[in-house]
Amino acid sequence: MSSLRPYRQIHRRKSRKIKVGNVEVGGDAPITVQSMTNTLTADARATIAQVKALEDAGADIVRVSVPDEDSAKALKAIVRATRVPIVADIHFHYKRAIEAAEAGAACLRINPGNIGNAQRVREVVQAAKDHGCSMRIGVNAGSLEPELLERYGEPCPEAMVESALNHARILEDNAFTEFKISVKASDVFLAVAAYHGLAEACDYPLHLGVTEAGGMIPGTVKSSIGIGSLLWAGIGDTIRVSLSADPVEEIRVGFDILKALNLRHRGVNIVSCPSCARQGFDVIKTVGILEERLKHIATPMTLSIIGCVVNGPGEATQTDIGFTGGGSLARETGNHGMIYLSGKQAYKLPNERLVDHIVELCEQRAAEIEAARGAPAAAAE
Repeated sequence: MSSLRPYRQIHRRKSRKIKVGNVEVGGDAPITVQSMTNTLTADARATIAQVKALEDAGADIVRVSVPDEDSAKALKAIVRATRVPIVADIHFHYKRAIEAAEAGAACLRINPGNIGNAQRVREVVQAAKDHGCSMRIGVNAGSLEPELLERYGEPCPEAMVESALNHARILEDNAFTEFKISVKASDVFLAVAAYHGLAEACDYPLHLGVTEAGGMIPGTVKSSIGIGSLLWAGIGDTIRVSLSADPVEEIRVGFDILKALNLRHRGVNIVSCPSCARQGFDVIKTVGILEERLKHIATPMTLSIIGCVVNGPGEATQTDIGFTGGGSLARETGNHGMIYLSGKQAYKLPNERLVDHIVELCEQRAAEIEAARGAPAAAAE
Protein backbone atom coordinates (compact mmCIF):
# COMPACT_ATOMS: atom_id res chain seq x y z
CA MET A 1 0.00 0.00 0.00
CA SER A 2 1.30 3.44 -0.88
CA SER A 3 1.46 5.92 1.99
CA LEU A 4 1.65 8.75 -0.58
CA ARG A 5 -2.07 8.68 -1.35
CA PRO A 6 -3.75 11.61 0.46
CA TYR A 7 -6.45 9.53 2.11
CA ARG A 8 -3.78 7.34 3.72
CA GLN A 9 -1.70 10.14 5.18
CA ILE A 10 -1.56 10.70 8.93
CA HIS A 11 0.13 13.86 10.13
CA ARG A 12 1.65 13.12 13.51
CA ARG A 13 1.57 15.65 16.30
CA LYS A 14 4.94 17.28 16.84
CA SER A 15 6.46 16.11 20.11
CA ARG A 16 9.80 16.12 21.83
CA LYS A 17 12.01 13.08 21.40
CA ILE A 18 13.30 11.14 24.38
CA LYS A 19 15.18 7.86 24.69
CA VAL A 20 14.15 4.73 26.54
CA GLY A 21 17.47 2.94 26.62
CA ASN A 22 18.51 2.80 22.99
CA VAL A 23 14.95 3.24 21.68
CA GLU A 24 13.79 6.67 20.58
CA VAL A 25 10.26 7.75 21.49
CA GLY A 26 8.56 10.83 20.07
CA GLY A 27 9.58 13.28 17.38
CA ASP A 28 10.06 11.50 14.07
CA ALA A 29 10.83 8.12 15.67
CA PRO A 30 8.64 5.12 14.72
CA ILE A 31 5.72 4.49 17.04
CA THR A 32 6.89 1.84 19.48
CA VAL A 33 4.94 -1.14 20.81
CA GLN A 34 5.14 -2.16 24.46
CA SER A 35 3.85 -4.82 26.80
CA MET A 36 4.26 -5.72 30.47
CA THR A 37 5.26 -8.94 32.17
CA ASN A 38 2.83 -10.66 34.52
CA THR A 39 5.30 -12.99 36.23
CA LEU A 40 6.56 -12.31 39.74
CA THR A 41 9.49 -9.98 39.07
CA ALA A 42 11.37 -11.49 42.01
CA ASP A 43 11.37 -14.74 40.00
CA ALA A 44 14.09 -13.56 37.64
CA ARG A 45 14.16 -16.74 35.57
CA ALA A 46 10.42 -16.67 34.80
CA THR A 47 10.47 -12.95 34.09
CA ILE A 48 13.48 -13.23 31.78
CA ALA A 49 11.73 -16.02 29.85
CA GLN A 50 8.65 -13.85 29.38
CA VAL A 51 10.67 -10.80 28.33
CA LYS A 52 12.46 -12.93 25.74
CA ALA A 53 9.12 -14.19 24.39
CA LEU A 54 8.03 -10.55 24.05
CA GLU A 55 11.30 -9.72 22.30
CA ASP A 56 10.69 -12.52 19.82
CA ALA A 57 7.20 -11.15 19.18
CA GLY A 58 8.69 -7.75 18.29
CA ALA A 59 8.30 -5.76 21.51
CA ASP A 60 10.30 -2.53 21.47
CA ILE A 61 10.01 -1.89 25.22
CA VAL A 62 8.92 -4.11 28.12
CA ARG A 63 7.66 -2.96 31.52
CA VAL A 64 8.05 -4.95 34.74
CA SER A 65 6.47 -4.21 38.09
CA VAL A 66 8.85 -3.42 40.97
CA PRO A 67 6.66 -3.52 44.07
CA ASP A 68 9.23 -4.66 46.63
CA GLU A 69 12.92 -4.96 47.43
CA ASP A 70 13.21 -8.53 46.12
CA SER A 71 11.87 -7.38 42.74
CA ALA A 72 14.36 -4.53 42.65
CA LYS A 73 17.18 -6.98 43.36
CA ALA A 74 16.02 -9.30 40.55
CA LEU A 75 15.83 -6.40 38.10
CA LYS A 76 19.59 -6.29 37.60
CA ALA A 77 19.66 -9.89 36.34
CA ILE A 78 16.60 -9.28 34.17
CA VAL A 79 18.16 -6.23 32.50
CA ARG A 80 21.45 -8.06 31.95
CA ALA A 81 19.80 -11.10 30.35
CA THR A 82 17.48 -9.30 27.90
CA ARG A 83 17.85 -7.03 24.86
CA VAL A 84 14.88 -4.66 25.03
CA PRO A 85 14.83 -1.60 27.28
CA ILE A 86 13.17 -2.41 30.60
CA VAL A 87 10.75 0.02 32.25
CA ALA A 88 10.41 -0.30 36.02
CA ASP A 89 6.83 0.19 37.19
CA ILE A 90 6.96 2.08 40.50
CA HIS A 91 4.11 3.09 42.78
CA PHE A 92 4.64 5.19 45.92
CA HIS A 93 8.00 3.71 47.06
CA TYR A 94 10.69 6.17 46.04
CA LYS A 95 13.48 3.83 47.16
CA ARG A 96 12.30 1.23 44.62
CA ALA A 97 12.72 3.86 41.90
CA ILE A 98 16.28 4.60 42.98
CA GLU A 99 17.08 0.87 43.19
CA ALA A 100 15.57 0.29 39.75
CA ALA A 101 17.68 3.06 38.22
CA GLU A 102 20.79 1.59 39.82
CA ALA A 103 19.83 -1.88 38.52
CA GLY A 104 19.83 -0.65 34.91
CA ALA A 105 16.20 0.13 34.16
CA ALA A 106 15.93 2.27 31.04
CA CYS A 107 12.84 4.10 32.27
CA LEU A 108 10.88 4.62 35.48
CA ARG A 109 7.09 4.60 35.33
CA ILE A 110 6.30 6.84 38.27
CA ASN A 111 4.07 9.69 39.34
CA PRO A 112 6.40 12.08 41.18
CA GLY A 113 3.56 13.60 43.19
CA ASN A 114 2.86 10.20 44.77
CA ILE A 115 6.31 9.35 46.13
CA GLY A 116 6.49 11.77 49.03
CA ASN A 117 8.16 15.08 49.71
CA ALA A 118 10.30 17.28 47.49
CA GLN A 119 13.53 15.76 48.79
CA ARG A 120 12.45 12.26 47.73
CA VAL A 121 11.56 13.55 44.28
CA ARG A 122 14.98 15.17 43.98
CA GLU A 123 16.67 11.89 44.94
CA VAL A 124 14.71 9.94 42.32
CA VAL A 125 15.42 12.53 39.64
CA GLN A 126 19.11 12.52 40.53
CA ALA A 127 19.19 8.71 40.28
CA ALA A 128 17.53 8.91 36.87
CA LYS A 129 20.06 11.48 35.69
CA ASP A 130 23.00 9.51 37.09
CA HIS A 131 21.94 6.28 35.37
CA GLY A 132 20.50 7.62 32.12
CA CYS A 133 16.87 6.77 32.88
CA SER A 134 13.91 8.43 31.28
CA MET A 135 10.51 8.44 33.01
CA ARG A 136 6.85 7.95 32.24
CA ILE A 137 4.21 9.86 34.12
CA GLY A 138 1.29 7.45 34.23
CA VAL A 139 -2.08 8.97 35.09
CA ASN A 140 -4.98 6.54 35.46
CA ALA A 141 -8.66 7.42 35.82
CA GLY A 142 -8.95 4.78 38.54
CA SER A 143 -6.33 6.34 40.80
CA LEU A 144 -6.66 10.10 40.50
CA GLU A 145 -5.63 12.28 43.43
CA PRO A 146 -8.41 12.73 46.04
CA GLU A 147 -8.30 16.53 45.78
CA LEU A 148 -8.96 16.36 42.02
CA LEU A 149 -11.83 13.93 42.48
CA GLU A 150 -13.31 16.19 45.14
CA ARG A 151 -13.04 19.23 42.89
CA TYR A 152 -14.26 17.63 39.66
CA GLY A 153 -16.69 15.17 41.27
CA GLU A 154 -15.58 12.18 39.16
CA PRO A 155 -12.79 11.11 36.81
CA CYS A 156 -13.02 13.36 33.74
CA PRO A 157 -10.65 14.45 30.96
CA GLU A 158 -9.95 17.81 32.62
CA ALA A 159 -8.98 16.16 35.91
CA MET A 160 -6.70 13.66 34.18
CA VAL A 161 -4.93 16.35 32.15
CA GLU A 162 -4.49 18.51 35.24
CA SER A 163 -3.03 15.57 37.14
CA ALA A 164 -0.57 14.86 34.32
CA LEU A 165 0.55 18.48 34.06
CA ASN A 166 0.95 18.75 37.84
CA HIS A 167 3.27 15.75 37.85
CA ALA A 168 5.13 17.09 34.82
CA ARG A 169 5.67 20.42 36.56
CA ILE A 170 7.36 18.65 39.47
CA LEU A 171 9.89 17.08 37.12
CA GLU A 172 10.37 20.32 35.22
CA ASP A 173 11.05 22.13 38.51
CA ASN A 174 13.86 19.60 39.03
CA ALA A 175 15.31 20.35 35.58
CA PHE A 176 14.21 16.96 34.21
CA THR A 177 12.36 16.72 30.88
CA GLU A 178 13.24 13.23 29.67
CA PHE A 179 9.75 11.86 30.16
CA LYS A 180 6.61 10.76 28.36
CA ILE A 181 3.05 10.89 29.68
CA SER A 182 -0.01 8.66 29.61
CA VAL A 183 -3.60 9.40 30.68
CA LYS A 184 -5.30 6.02 30.59
CA ALA A 185 -8.86 4.99 31.37
CA SER A 186 -10.91 1.84 30.84
CA ASP A 187 -13.62 3.99 29.27
CA VAL A 188 -12.75 4.64 25.63
CA PHE A 189 -14.47 8.03 25.48
CA LEU A 190 -12.72 9.24 28.65
CA ALA A 191 -9.28 8.05 27.54
CA VAL A 192 -9.54 9.53 24.05
CA ALA A 193 -10.81 12.88 25.34
CA ALA A 194 -8.04 13.05 27.94
CA TYR A 195 -5.35 12.35 25.35
CA HIS A 196 -6.73 15.02 23.02
CA GLY A 197 -6.63 17.53 25.88
CA LEU A 198 -3.10 16.55 26.88
CA ALA A 199 -1.89 16.67 23.26
CA GLU A 200 -3.01 20.29 23.07
CA ALA A 201 -1.54 21.21 26.45
CA CYS A 202 2.05 19.98 26.04
CA ASP A 203 4.61 18.69 23.56
CA TYR A 204 5.87 15.71 25.56
CA PRO A 205 5.72 12.26 23.89
CA LEU A 206 2.49 10.43 24.69
CA HIS A 207 2.16 6.77 25.66
CA LEU A 208 -1.25 5.52 24.49
CA GLY A 209 -3.46 2.89 26.03
CA VAL A 210 -6.99 1.97 27.05
CA THR A 211 -6.30 0.44 30.43
CA GLU A 212 -8.00 -2.68 31.79
CA ALA A 213 -9.57 -3.20 28.36
CA GLY A 214 -10.63 -6.79 29.09
CA GLY A 215 -10.07 -10.18 27.51
CA MET A 216 -8.67 -10.97 24.09
CA ILE A 217 -11.64 -10.06 21.88
CA PRO A 218 -13.32 -7.20 23.80
CA GLY A 219 -9.94 -5.81 24.83
CA THR A 220 -8.70 -5.83 21.25
CA VAL A 221 -11.86 -4.08 20.07
CA LYS A 222 -11.72 -1.37 22.75
CA SER A 223 -8.01 -0.81 22.27
CA SER A 224 -8.31 -0.67 18.50
CA ILE A 225 -11.06 1.94 18.72
CA GLY A 226 -9.31 4.06 21.36
CA ILE A 227 -5.69 3.79 20.31
CA GLY A 228 -6.59 3.65 16.63
CA SER A 229 -8.66 6.83 16.68
CA LEU A 230 -5.89 8.71 18.48
CA LEU A 231 -3.20 7.49 16.08
CA TRP A 232 -5.44 8.41 13.14
CA ALA A 233 -5.59 11.93 14.59
CA GLY A 234 -1.79 12.00 14.73
CA ILE A 235 -1.61 11.59 18.51
CA GLY A 236 0.69 9.04 20.12
CA ASP A 237 4.33 8.01 20.14
CA THR A 238 4.27 4.63 21.87
CA ILE A 239 1.42 2.20 22.61
CA ARG A 240 0.48 -0.60 24.97
CA VAL A 241 -2.58 -2.76 24.38
CA SER A 242 -3.81 -3.93 27.80
CA LEU A 243 -5.35 -7.40 27.57
CA SER A 244 -6.28 -10.06 30.10
CA ALA A 245 -4.32 -12.49 27.95
CA ASP A 246 -0.79 -13.65 27.20
CA PRO A 247 1.33 -10.46 26.99
CA VAL A 248 2.66 -11.67 23.63
CA GLU A 249 -0.84 -11.15 22.24
CA GLU A 250 -0.61 -7.47 23.24
CA ILE A 251 2.37 -7.08 20.93
CA ARG A 252 0.59 -8.80 18.05
CA VAL A 253 -2.50 -6.62 18.44
CA GLY A 254 -0.36 -3.50 18.80
CA PHE A 255 1.40 -4.13 15.52
CA ASP A 256 -1.88 -5.01 13.83
CA ILE A 257 -3.26 -1.60 14.86
CA LEU A 258 -0.20 0.13 13.41
CA LYS A 259 -0.36 -1.97 10.24
CA ALA A 260 -4.02 -1.13 9.72
CA LEU A 261 -3.15 2.58 9.81
CA ASN A 262 -0.07 2.16 7.60
CA LEU A 263 2.08 3.56 10.41
CA ARG A 264 4.40 0.62 10.84
CA HIS A 265 4.69 -2.84 9.38
CA ARG A 266 6.00 -6.07 10.90
CA GLY A 267 5.46 -9.60 9.71
CA VAL A 268 3.01 -11.04 7.20
CA ASN A 269 -0.16 -9.01 6.75
CA ILE A 270 -2.82 -11.55 5.70
CA VAL A 271 -5.73 -10.28 3.63
CA SER A 272 -8.42 -12.96 3.79
CA CYS A 273 -12.15 -13.29 3.14
CA PRO A 274 -14.71 -14.41 5.75
CA SER A 275 -15.62 -17.34 3.41
CA CYS A 276 -18.98 -18.33 1.92
CA ALA A 277 -20.53 -21.08 -0.20
CA ARG A 278 -18.38 -20.00 -3.18
CA GLN A 279 -15.09 -20.89 -1.45
CA GLY A 280 -12.88 -23.41 -3.22
CA PHE A 281 -11.12 -24.46 0.02
CA ASP A 282 -11.57 -24.08 3.78
CA VAL A 283 -10.55 -20.44 4.15
CA ILE A 284 -11.05 -20.09 7.90
CA LYS A 285 -9.05 -23.20 8.78
CA THR A 286 -6.31 -22.31 6.29
CA VAL A 287 -5.89 -18.76 7.57
CA GLY A 288 -5.75 -19.95 11.19
CA ILE A 289 -2.95 -22.39 10.38
CA LEU A 290 -1.06 -19.81 8.32
CA GLU A 291 -1.26 -17.20 11.09
CA GLU A 292 0.41 -19.66 13.44
CA ARG A 293 3.03 -20.92 10.98
CA LEU A 294 4.02 -17.45 9.75
CA LYS A 295 4.53 -15.92 13.23
CA HIS A 296 8.30 -16.33 12.97
CA ILE A 297 8.56 -14.00 9.97
CA ALA A 298 9.18 -10.40 11.00
CA THR A 299 9.83 -9.07 7.51
CA PRO A 300 6.89 -6.93 6.29
CA MET A 301 4.96 -8.42 3.39
CA THR A 302 1.36 -8.90 2.23
CA LEU A 303 -0.44 -12.17 1.57
CA SER A 304 -3.97 -12.62 0.21
CA ILE A 305 -5.92 -15.82 0.89
CA ILE A 306 -9.29 -15.55 -0.85
CA GLY A 307 -11.79 -18.37 -1.32
CA CYS A 308 -13.20 -17.51 -4.75
CA VAL A 309 -12.70 -15.48 -7.91
CA VAL A 310 -15.16 -12.70 -7.09
CA ASN A 311 -12.60 -10.65 -5.16
CA GLY A 312 -9.62 -13.01 -5.16
CA PRO A 313 -7.81 -11.87 -8.34
CA GLY A 314 -8.31 -8.20 -7.50
CA GLU A 315 -6.95 -8.61 -3.97
CA ALA A 316 -4.05 -10.72 -5.26
CA THR A 317 -2.92 -7.92 -7.59
CA GLN A 318 -2.37 -5.74 -4.50
CA THR A 319 -0.32 -8.24 -2.44
CA ASP A 320 3.14 -9.75 -2.61
CA ILE A 321 1.82 -13.32 -2.60
CA GLY A 322 -1.72 -14.51 -3.19
CA PHE A 323 -3.87 -17.60 -3.51
CA THR A 324 -7.35 -17.57 -5.00
CA GLY A 325 -9.62 -20.61 -5.06
CA GLY A 326 -12.91 -21.56 -6.68
CA GLY A 327 -14.34 -20.47 -10.00
CA SER A 328 -13.81 -22.17 -13.36
CA LEU A 329 -10.29 -23.20 -12.33
CA ALA A 330 -11.66 -25.44 -9.58
CA ARG A 331 -14.26 -26.93 -11.91
CA GLU A 332 -11.68 -27.67 -14.61
CA THR A 333 -8.83 -28.95 -12.49
CA GLY A 334 -10.48 -30.22 -9.32
CA ASN A 335 -9.27 -28.90 -5.97
CA HIS A 336 -6.86 -26.32 -7.30
CA GLY A 337 -6.39 -22.59 -6.93
CA MET A 338 -4.20 -19.93 -8.48
CA ILE A 339 -0.95 -18.61 -7.01
CA TYR A 340 -0.15 -14.94 -7.62
CA LEU A 341 3.35 -13.51 -7.21
CA SER A 342 3.96 -9.76 -7.08
CA GLY A 343 0.37 -9.20 -8.18
CA LYS A 344 0.47 -11.44 -11.26
CA GLN A 345 -0.92 -14.89 -12.02
CA ALA A 346 1.90 -17.42 -11.68
CA TYR A 347 0.68 -21.05 -11.62
CA LYS A 348 -1.98 -23.48 -10.39
CA LEU A 349 -1.59 -25.19 -7.02
CA PRO A 350 -3.50 -28.14 -5.49
CA ASN A 351 -5.38 -27.11 -2.36
CA GLU A 352 -3.72 -29.82 -0.28
CA ARG A 353 -0.32 -28.22 -0.93
CA LEU A 354 -1.54 -24.70 -0.13
CA VAL A 355 -0.29 -24.19 3.44
CA ASP A 356 3.20 -25.65 3.06
CA HIS A 357 3.73 -23.90 -0.25
CA ILE A 358 2.58 -20.50 1.01
CA VAL A 359 4.86 -20.77 4.05
CA GLU A 360 7.75 -21.63 1.75
CA LEU A 361 6.97 -18.67 -0.54
CA CYS A 362 6.77 -16.27 2.41
CA GLU A 363 10.06 -17.49 3.83
CA GLN A 364 11.70 -17.10 0.42
CA ARG A 365 10.27 -13.61 0.05
CA ALA A 366 11.55 -12.65 3.51
CA ALA A 367 15.01 -13.98 2.72
CA GLU A 368 15.12 -12.01 -0.55
CA ILE A 369 14.02 -8.78 1.10
CA GLU A 370 16.47 -9.12 3.96
CA ALA A 371 19.33 -10.11 1.65
CA ALA A 372 18.73 -6.86 -0.22
CA ARG A 373 18.68 -5.00 3.08
CA GLY A 374 21.63 -6.87 4.52
CA ALA A 375 19.65 -7.82 7.64
CA PRO A 376 18.62 -11.19 9.15
CA ALA A 377 15.08 -12.12 8.08
CA ALA A 378 13.90 -13.28 11.51
CA ALA A 379 14.75 -9.98 13.17
CA ALA A 380 13.84 -7.48 10.49
CA GLU A 381 11.03 -4.99 10.59
